[in-house]
Amino acid sequence: MQLIRSLYIQRRFYYFALFLTGLALAGFSLRLLFVLAQAGFWVLLLFLLLDLFLLYRTRRGISARRILADRLSNGDENPVLLEIGNHYPHPIQLEVIDEVPPQFQLRDLCFHFRLTSGEQKSHTYFLRPVKRGAYHFGNINLFAQSILGFFSRRYTIQAEQEVPVYPSYLQMRKYELLAISNKLQDLGIKKIRRLGHNQEFEQIKEYVRGDDYRTLNWKATARRGALMVNKYQDERSQQVYSLIDKGRLMHMPFHGLSLLDYAINASLVLSNIAIRKEDKAGLMAFQHKVQAVVPASKHPRQMRLIQEALYKQKTAWRESDFGRLYLSLRQTLNQRSLLLLFTNFESLQSMQRQLPYLRQMAKQHLLVVILFENTEIQTALRKEANSLEEVYTQTVMEKLAFEKKLIVKELHRYGIQALLTAPEDLTLNTINKYLELKARGMI
Repeated sequence: MQLIRSLYIQRRFYYFALFLTGLALAGFSLRLLFVLAQAGFWVLLLFLLLDLFLLYRTRRGISARRILADRLSNGDENPVLLEIGNHYPHPIQLEVIDEVPPQFQLRDLCFHFRLTSGEQKSHTYFLRPVKRGAYHFGNINLFAQSILGFFSRRYTIQAEQEVPVYPSYLQMRKYELLAISNKLQDLGIKKIRRLGHNQEFEQIKEYVRGDDYRTLNWKATARRGALMVNKYQDERSQQVYSLIDKGRLMHMPFHGLSLLDYAINASLVLSNIAIRKEDKAGLMAFQHKVQAVVPASKHPRQMRLIQEALYKQKTAWRESDFGRLYLSLRQTLNQRSLLLLFTNFESLQSMQRQLPYLRQMAKQHLLVVILFENTEIQTALRKEANSLEEVYTQTVMEKLAFEKKLIVKELHRYGIQALLTAPEDLTLNTINKYLELKARGMI
């Protein structure tokens, strides 16, 4: 019974059986063909028995295992490694089907290999999750064929495992490594000229060519008999809070990811960069109420706390209450902070309803409202309209695109910083904005 469940007949068998059947039918008119069909039947039967012997002569002819990280990075290409070994004393053809989580909807994930006797092979493929949560991997199914190829034997390798999908920690590590090696410009991070200098004194050092002569310390120069300058450093320990709107408008999808997940990924990267810059990173996520608060800190465990909080964020598809957010900020924050508010206003009227709360936040803190540009509208506007209906459609799209620019202009009119960005450029533009404000001494 076990043999029947693990044995599959291949197309080659049916091709040969069909050929012999045709030969036997033709034998009614020509005796020689019928004799050839009879001989072919016994030869086929012999090959079938030989094929079964080759496949089942070894109890465990194939080994396989799946290697992947203990968690996956949301929105990124995550490598999955398959290691396969052939323990038969002869070459085999393998078809490998890995049971990936149903969230990926990959119904044709199949790999083919040819392994010689005793050969080990590795194969890496990539998975891109677009939702946070637990992903369940199933077994690894392998179908082995001998050189005869009439049958295939199925091997089921028990490889079930559950892997959580976290906010994009791969993106976080990439920016972190570039920040440590001072290569952020390679990704498009702008090198912003510092206006003046910060007031936090670090040390007095000897003048070297290129130092700002305006920082000369004449008293130290007179004592040492050599030119000495004051060295200043970036002001540190500033509070940087990511405020994430989880309202229903933040669930618009772009390239598989929702705006909420883009904001979560950007918040994770920015928090890490802020801590690397000796600032304190914090987090608030809100909807009809404030549902997650991580007080600002630069403690070594802070990034772990932020990552866990971001992983758990879900929506109830309700309207966002900016009033609740403002009250929570008043109760939580005891000093001026940089607030990066990730939200999405689709009309000027919807922004104006929340404007009183935004103005109150901007009075006490440096507020940056980060809005999302609808890239699909921009793509559609670049196409030529060939009918009256398309003209009407483009007119509506132009109005929506113009409305976004009006929102930014209105926020600037009240002294509120605003950033309009495409979802895929969110992380890059947010870091640029943070570094710009820091360079100008605004935080």
